[in-house]
Amino acid sequence: MGEKTYKIGEVSRQLDVAVETIRMYEREGLIVVAKTDTGQRYYNEEDVHWLNCIRSLIKNQGLNIEGIRRLLSLIPCWQIKPCSLSDREHCPAFNGAVKPCWMIKNELGGDCSTFNCRECHVYLNAHECTNLKGLLQKYTKIEGNPINKGEV
Repeated sequence: MGEKTYKIGEVSRQLDVAVETIRMYEREGLIVVAKTDTGQRYYNEEDVHWLNCIRSLIKNQGLNIEGIRRLLSLIPCWQIKPCSLSDREHCPAFNGAVKPCWMIKNELGGDCSTFNCRECHVYLNAHECTNLKGLLQKYTKIEGNPINKGEV
């Protein structure tokens, strides 16, 4: 692997945020945390960037956790992956979930239920907090997207 990793206390100090706040973001599904076999959390640079983005969305943009979660649920995972039409028919993420796909992983079928969300393009695209609006606009213009039909 070779990438620099940080323990939760290091991230807490780096971002000037309480350890419990970082744990709350995990519980609320805003971040998927890597853990050792013993359950110790560790974060890479991308995780730290995403946590900083979450803080910015809350402090500077006035969003709350539920607002961020709903915004993330609009990222069209079925377009990014991409999924077949038959997969979409029974997919809760496609059919109006109010949580991002990585939060409803157990309800998803096919590859999504066994895939490591930390490596998924959908989850990694969400980390572009400076361009979430652009990402959503890009995908909502695609025909057949339930967002365009007012279904989400």
